[in-house]
Amino acid sequence: MSAPAAPEIAELEEQERRLTLPRFTHEDAWALGTLLVELARERGAPVAVDIRRGGQQLFHAALPGSTPDNDAWIDRKRRVVERYGCSSLLVGSRFRAKGTTFEDSSRLDPDTYAAHGGAFPITVTGAGVIGTVVVSGLPQVEDHKMVVEALEKFLTT
Repeated sequence: MSAPAAPEIAELEEQERRLTLPRFTHEDAWALGTLLVELARERGAPVAVDIRRGGQQLFHAALPGSTPDNDAWIDRKRRVVERYGCSSLLVGSRFRAKGTTFEDSSRLDPDTYAAHGGAFPITVTGAGVIGTVVVSGLPQVEDHKMVVEALEKFLTT
């Protein structure tokens, strides 16, 4: 079975516009992180979850089956969001749409940056991108979809 196809660039951009938060506190980070852990546990997903605001890590969890490599992927994907201000999947998709890859054309060290799905900007109305939420452990499109699903649920609570 092949991995699911990445959403189109327009859909990824729409997700980011739609998933803007009115605020983001320490308590919000706990609630969003806990929601992601619950989703992962329901699915038996061997993921690590990381949420940061600015340079501060507000939430981190490593579920059974995740490894230290997941933490390294989290860091690499998070740096892409911090540098480009949009999801790591969107950044990689934009490079592929130009007929190239992030690794070949970004001029950034692939040991430090990874434009693979799973890192999403935490955007607050009136403030812009203030942090990141990252999942690592599944195929990249599934990592991305889990974050989007959690943000959608978080916004309705």
